[in-house]
Amino acid sequence: MKNIVVIGGGHGLSAILSGIRNIADINISAIVTVADDGGSTGRLRKRYTIPAMGDVRNVLLALSSSEPLLHDLMNYRFEGEDNMDIAGHSLGNLILTALTNMTGSFHEAIRICSDLLKVEGNIIPSTLQSVTLFAQMDDETIVKGEANIPSLIHNIEKVFYQENVKANIEAINAIEKADLVFYGIGSLYTSILPNTIIPGINEALKESKAKKIYFANCMTQSNETYNYDLKDHVNALRKHNTDVDMVIMHNNKIPDDILYRYTCQNSIEVIDNGDSNCEVIKCDLLKFDNGLVRHDPEKIKIVMESLI
Repeated sequence: MKNIVVIGGGHGLSAILSGIRNIADINISAIVTVADDGGSTGRLRKRYTIPAMGDVRNVLLALSSSEPLLHDLMNYRFEGEDNMDIAGHSLGNLILTALTNMTGSFHEAIRICSDLLKVEGNIIPSTLQSVTLFAQMDDETIVKGEANIPSLIHNIEKVFYQENVKANIEAINAIEKADLVFYGIGSLYTSILPNTIIPGINEALKESKAKKIYFANCMTQSNETYNYDLKDHVNALRKHNTDVDMVIMHNNKIPDDILYRYTCQNSIEVIDNGDSNCEVIKCDLLKFDNGLVRHDPEKIKIVMESLI
Protein backbone atom coordinates (compact mmCIF):
# COMPACT_ATOMS: atom_id res chain seq x y z
CA MET A 1 0.00 0.00 0.00
CA LYS A 2 1.53 3.30 -1.16
CA ASN A 3 0.89 6.48 0.82
CA ILE A 4 0.16 9.37 -1.57
CA VAL A 5 -0.07 12.97 -0.35
CA VAL A 6 -1.55 15.65 -2.60
CA ILE A 7 -1.22 19.30 -1.51
CA GLY A 8 -3.20 22.23 -2.86
CA GLY A 9 -6.70 23.60 -3.21
CA GLY A 10 -9.37 24.60 -5.67
CA HIS A 11 -10.55 22.74 -8.75
CA GLY A 12 -7.06 21.63 -9.79
CA LEU A 13 -6.58 19.55 -6.67
CA SER A 14 -10.02 18.05 -7.22
CA ALA A 15 -9.06 17.04 -10.79
CA ILE A 16 -6.05 15.07 -9.50
CA LEU A 17 -8.06 13.40 -6.76
CA SER A 18 -10.92 12.48 -9.11
CA GLY A 19 -8.35 10.78 -11.30
CA ILE A 20 -6.49 8.81 -8.65
CA ARG A 21 -9.20 7.82 -6.18
CA ASN A 22 -9.88 4.51 -7.95
CA ILE A 23 -6.24 3.45 -8.24
CA ALA A 24 -5.73 0.21 -6.32
CA ASP A 25 -3.47 -0.21 -3.30
CA ILE A 26 -2.93 3.43 -2.44
CA ASN A 27 -3.83 5.50 0.60
CA ILE A 28 -4.67 9.10 -0.36
CA SER A 29 -4.22 12.08 1.94
CA ALA A 30 -5.28 15.47 0.58
CA ILE A 31 -3.79 18.43 2.44
CA VAL A 32 -6.06 21.37 1.66
CA THR A 33 -5.64 25.11 2.05
CA VAL A 34 -8.08 26.95 4.34
CA ALA A 35 -6.89 30.48 3.51
CA ASP A 36 -9.66 31.31 1.00
CA ASP A 37 -11.57 34.43 2.04
CA GLY A 38 -13.70 35.18 -1.03
CA GLY A 39 -17.31 34.46 -1.96
CA SER A 40 -19.49 32.20 0.17
CA THR A 41 -16.47 30.84 2.04
CA GLY A 42 -15.27 34.32 2.98
CA ARG A 43 -18.66 35.40 4.25
CA LEU A 44 -19.01 32.32 6.45
CA ARG A 45 -15.46 32.68 7.76
CA LYS A 46 -16.07 36.29 8.73
CA ARG A 47 -19.36 35.57 10.46
CA TYR A 48 -18.39 32.39 12.33
CA THR A 49 -14.58 32.68 12.62
CA ILE A 50 -13.92 29.24 11.18
CA PRO A 51 -11.42 27.91 8.62
CA ALA A 52 -12.31 28.22 4.94
CA MET A 53 -14.44 25.29 3.83
CA GLY A 54 -14.90 25.85 0.07
CA ASP A 55 -11.83 23.93 -1.09
CA VAL A 56 -12.53 21.22 1.48
CA ARG A 57 -16.02 20.81 0.02
CA ASN A 58 -14.58 20.41 -3.49
CA VAL A 59 -12.12 17.77 -2.29
CA LEU A 60 -14.84 15.88 -0.41
CA LEU A 61 -16.80 15.57 -3.64
CA ALA A 62 -13.72 14.62 -5.68
CA LEU A 63 -13.06 11.66 -3.39
CA SER A 64 -16.71 10.73 -2.88
CA SER A 65 -18.33 7.55 -4.15
CA SER A 66 -21.82 8.51 -3.00
CA GLU A 67 -24.94 8.93 -5.12
CA PRO A 68 -24.88 11.81 -7.67
CA LEU A 69 -27.80 13.46 -5.87
CA LEU A 70 -25.61 14.10 -2.82
CA HIS A 71 -22.96 15.67 -5.07
CA ASP A 72 -25.56 17.96 -6.58
CA LEU A 73 -26.94 18.92 -3.18
CA MET A 74 -23.48 19.74 -1.76
CA ASN A 75 -22.76 21.95 -4.78
CA TYR A 76 -26.19 23.59 -4.88
CA ARG A 77 -25.82 27.37 -4.66
CA PHE A 78 -28.68 29.58 -3.51
CA GLU A 79 -29.61 32.39 -5.87
CA GLY A 80 -30.12 36.06 -5.06
CA GLU A 81 -28.06 39.08 -4.05
CA ASP A 82 -24.99 38.38 -1.92
CA ASN A 83 -26.17 40.79 0.77
CA MET A 84 -29.10 38.45 1.44
CA ASP A 85 -28.37 36.03 4.25
CA ILE A 86 -28.42 32.76 2.30
CA ALA A 87 -27.88 33.99 -1.27
CA GLY A 88 -24.62 32.98 -2.93
CA HIS A 89 -23.90 30.21 -0.44
CA SER A 90 -23.46 26.61 -1.51
CA LEU A 91 -25.37 24.07 0.55
CA GLY A 92 -22.15 22.14 1.19
CA ASN A 93 -20.51 25.18 2.76
CA LEU A 94 -23.53 25.68 5.00
CA ILE A 95 -23.53 22.02 6.05
CA LEU A 96 -19.82 22.14 6.95
CA THR A 97 -20.40 25.36 8.90
CA ALA A 98 -23.38 23.87 10.75
CA LEU A 99 -21.46 20.70 11.64
CA THR A 100 -18.48 22.74 12.84
CA ASN A 101 -20.76 24.77 15.12
CA MET A 102 -22.62 21.68 16.35
CA THR A 103 -19.50 19.64 17.14
CA GLY A 104 -17.16 22.50 18.00
CA SER A 105 -14.59 21.00 15.60
CA PHE A 106 -13.86 21.64 11.93
CA HIS A 107 -12.00 18.33 11.86
CA GLU A 108 -15.08 16.47 13.15
CA ALA A 109 -17.29 18.24 10.60
CA ILE A 110 -15.05 16.95 7.80
CA ARG A 111 -15.10 13.42 9.27
CA ILE A 112 -18.90 13.35 9.40
CA CYS A 113 -19.19 14.63 5.82
CA SER A 114 -16.58 12.10 4.71
CA ASP A 115 -18.70 9.27 6.14
CA LEU A 116 -21.88 10.68 4.61
CA LEU A 117 -20.29 11.04 1.15
CA LYS A 118 -18.37 7.73 1.30
CA VAL A 119 -15.06 9.48 0.80
CA GLU A 120 -12.13 7.27 -0.22
CA GLY A 121 -9.16 8.99 1.36
CA ASN A 122 -8.18 11.39 4.12
CA ILE A 123 -9.04 15.08 3.83
CA ILE A 124 -6.75 17.15 6.01
CA PRO A 125 -6.96 20.94 6.40
CA SER A 126 -3.39 22.27 6.55
CA THR A 127 -4.34 24.16 9.72
CA LEU A 128 -7.43 24.24 11.92
CA GLN A 129 -7.10 28.00 12.44
CA SER A 130 -8.95 30.74 10.58
CA VAL A 131 -5.95 32.26 8.82
CA THR A 132 -5.32 35.29 6.59
CA LEU A 133 -2.83 35.08 3.73
CA PHE A 134 -0.67 38.10 2.83
CA ALA A 135 1.44 38.81 -0.24
CA GLN A 136 4.38 41.15 -0.76
CA MET A 137 4.60 42.53 -4.28
CA ASP A 138 7.74 43.52 -6.20
CA ASP A 139 7.19 47.19 -5.28
CA GLU A 140 6.92 46.15 -1.58
CA THR A 141 3.14 46.67 -1.51
CA ILE A 142 1.53 44.35 1.04
CA VAL A 143 -1.82 42.80 0.08
CA LYS A 144 -4.08 41.27 2.73
CA GLY A 145 -6.41 38.40 1.92
CA GLU A 146 -6.20 35.53 -0.53
CA ALA A 147 -9.05 36.87 -2.67
CA ASN A 148 -7.30 40.24 -3.04
CA ILE A 149 -3.86 38.92 -4.02
CA PRO A 150 -4.64 38.25 -7.72
CA SER A 151 -6.47 41.58 -8.05
CA LEU A 152 -3.35 43.78 -8.32
CA ILE A 153 -1.20 44.06 -11.44
CA HIS A 154 2.12 43.42 -9.71
CA ASN A 155 4.62 40.59 -9.56
CA ILE A 156 4.34 38.62 -6.32
CA GLU A 157 7.58 38.35 -4.35
CA LYS A 158 6.29 36.12 -1.58
CA VAL A 159 3.22 35.01 0.34
CA PHE A 160 3.18 34.74 4.12
CA TYR A 161 1.10 34.75 7.29
CA GLN A 162 1.48 37.49 9.88
CA GLU A 163 0.03 35.40 12.68
CA ASN A 164 1.57 32.32 14.23
CA VAL A 165 -0.01 29.51 12.22
CA LYS A 166 0.06 26.04 13.71
CA ALA A 167 0.12 23.10 11.31
CA ASN A 168 -2.53 20.42 11.59
CA ILE A 169 -0.68 17.49 13.17
CA GLU A 170 -2.49 15.10 10.81
CA ALA A 171 -0.91 16.90 7.85
CA ILE A 172 2.57 16.47 9.35
CA ASN A 173 1.92 12.78 10.05
CA ALA A 174 0.70 12.18 6.49
CA ILE A 175 3.83 13.78 5.02
CA GLU A 176 6.09 11.76 7.31
CA LYS A 177 4.48 8.51 6.04
CA ALA A 178 4.31 9.56 2.37
CA ASP A 179 5.88 7.60 -0.46
CA LEU A 180 5.07 10.33 -2.98
CA VAL A 181 4.08 13.99 -2.48
CA PHE A 182 2.31 15.95 -5.21
CA TYR A 183 1.78 19.72 -5.38
CA GLY A 184 -1.04 21.14 -7.49
CA ILE A 185 -2.71 21.40 -9.91
CA GLY A 186 -3.81 24.94 -9.04
CA SER A 187 -2.96 28.52 -8.19
CA LEU A 188 0.68 28.68 -7.22
CA TYR A 189 0.51 31.48 -4.66
CA THR A 190 -3.05 31.05 -3.40
CA SER A 191 -3.65 27.26 -3.44
CA ILE A 192 -0.31 25.43 -3.10
CA LEU A 193 1.99 27.74 -1.14
CA PRO A 194 -0.57 28.64 1.57
CA ASN A 195 -0.11 25.01 2.70
CA THR A 196 3.62 24.54 2.29
CA ILE A 197 4.72 27.77 4.02
CA ILE A 198 3.10 26.71 7.30
CA PRO A 199 5.78 25.88 9.89
CA GLY A 200 5.63 22.18 10.67
CA ILE A 201 4.41 21.28 7.20
CA ASN A 202 7.40 23.06 5.66
CA GLU A 203 9.83 21.22 7.93
CA ALA A 204 8.09 17.87 7.38
CA LEU A 205 8.44 18.29 3.60
CA LYS A 206 12.15 19.08 3.95
CA GLU A 207 12.76 16.01 6.09
CA SER A 208 10.60 13.64 4.04
CA LYS A 209 12.40 11.08 1.85
CA ALA A 210 9.40 11.01 -0.51
CA LYS A 211 9.83 12.34 -4.04
CA LYS A 212 8.17 15.78 -4.33
CA ILE A 213 6.39 16.20 -7.64
CA TYR A 214 4.91 19.45 -8.95
CA PHE A 215 1.88 18.97 -11.21
CA ALA A 216 2.28 22.06 -13.37
CA ASN A 217 -0.50 24.31 -14.57
CA CYS A 218 -1.03 24.43 -18.33
CA MET A 219 -1.90 28.15 -18.41
CA THR A 220 -0.64 31.13 -16.43
CA GLN A 221 -2.98 33.16 -14.24
CA SER A 222 -3.58 36.85 -14.77
CA ASN A 223 -2.03 39.03 -12.02
CA GLU A 224 -0.65 35.96 -10.20
CA THR A 225 1.70 34.12 -12.54
CA TYR A 226 1.37 36.15 -15.75
CA ASN A 227 4.24 35.45 -18.18
CA TYR A 228 5.64 32.68 -15.96
CA ASP A 229 7.35 29.78 -17.67
CA LEU A 230 7.88 26.42 -15.97
CA LYS A 231 11.16 27.54 -14.40
CA ASP A 232 9.42 30.55 -12.81
CA HIS A 233 6.82 28.27 -11.21
CA VAL A 234 9.47 25.91 -9.84
CA ASN A 235 11.63 28.79 -8.61
CA ALA A 236 8.65 30.33 -6.78
CA LEU A 237 8.13 27.06 -4.90
CA ARG A 238 11.81 26.78 -4.03
CA LYS A 239 11.95 30.44 -2.99
CA HIS A 240 9.35 29.52 -0.36
CA ASN A 241 11.50 26.57 0.79
CA THR A 242 9.26 24.05 -0.98
CA ASP A 243 11.40 21.30 -2.53
CA VAL A 244 10.66 20.06 -6.05
CA ASP A 245 12.28 16.87 -7.43
CA MET A 246 10.15 16.31 -10.52
CA VAL A 247 7.59 18.11 -12.66
CA ILE A 248 4.64 16.62 -14.54
CA MET A 249 3.36 18.83 -17.36
CA HIS A 250 1.28 18.55 -20.53
CA ASN A 251 2.62 17.88 -24.01
CA ASN A 252 -0.68 18.59 -25.76
CA LYS A 253 -1.04 20.99 -28.65
CA ILE A 254 -3.52 23.63 -27.49
CA PRO A 255 -5.67 24.92 -30.38
CA ASP A 256 -4.82 28.45 -31.52
CA ASP A 257 -8.37 29.74 -31.03
CA ILE A 258 -8.32 28.64 -27.39
CA LEU A 259 -4.90 30.19 -26.82
CA TYR A 260 -6.20 33.45 -28.28
CA ARG A 261 -9.18 33.38 -25.94
CA TYR A 262 -6.86 33.00 -22.95
CA THR A 263 -4.51 35.71 -24.25
CA CYS A 264 -7.45 38.13 -24.18
CA GLN A 265 -7.70 37.36 -20.46
CA ASN A 266 -3.97 37.93 -19.83
CA SER A 267 -3.21 34.21 -19.68
CA ILE A 268 -0.65 32.30 -21.77
CA GLU A 269 0.51 28.71 -22.06
CA VAL A 270 3.12 27.57 -19.52
CA ILE A 271 6.23 26.63 -21.51
CA ASP A 272 9.21 24.52 -20.48
CA ASN A 273 12.40 26.29 -21.59
CA GLY A 274 14.55 23.44 -20.29
CA ASP A 275 16.17 25.22 -17.36
CA SER A 276 14.02 24.29 -14.34
CA ASN A 277 16.84 22.20 -12.81
CA CYS A 278 14.70 19.13 -12.17
CA GLU A 279 13.33 16.15 -14.04
CA VAL A 280 10.36 17.04 -16.27
CA ILE A 281 7.91 14.42 -17.52
CA LYS A 282 5.61 15.54 -20.34
CA CYS A 283 2.35 13.66 -20.94
CA ASP A 284 -1.02 13.77 -22.63
CA LEU A 285 -3.03 15.40 -19.84
CA LEU A 286 -5.47 17.92 -21.28
CA LYS A 287 -8.98 18.07 -22.65
CA PHE A 288 -10.65 21.01 -24.40
CA ASP A 289 -14.18 21.83 -23.37
CA ASN A 290 -16.21 24.79 -24.66
CA GLY A 291 -13.12 26.81 -25.40
CA LEU A 292 -11.47 26.03 -22.07
CA VAL A 293 -8.34 24.02 -21.24
CA ARG A 294 -8.79 21.47 -18.48
CA HIS A 295 -6.77 18.62 -17.00
CA ASP A 296 -8.53 15.34 -17.71
CA PRO A 297 -8.90 13.16 -14.56
CA GLU A 298 -8.77 9.94 -16.63
CA LYS A 299 -5.49 10.98 -18.26
CA ILE A 300 -4.14 12.00 -14.86
CA LYS A 301 -4.99 8.53 -13.57
CA ILE A 302 -2.89 6.88 -16.31
CA VAL A 303 0.14 9.06 -15.49
CA MET A 304 -0.23 8.60 -11.73
CA GLU A 305 -0.53 4.82 -12.06
CA SER A 306 2.77 4.70 -13.92
CA LEU A 307 4.48 6.86 -11.28
CA ILE A 308 3.05 4.92 -8.35
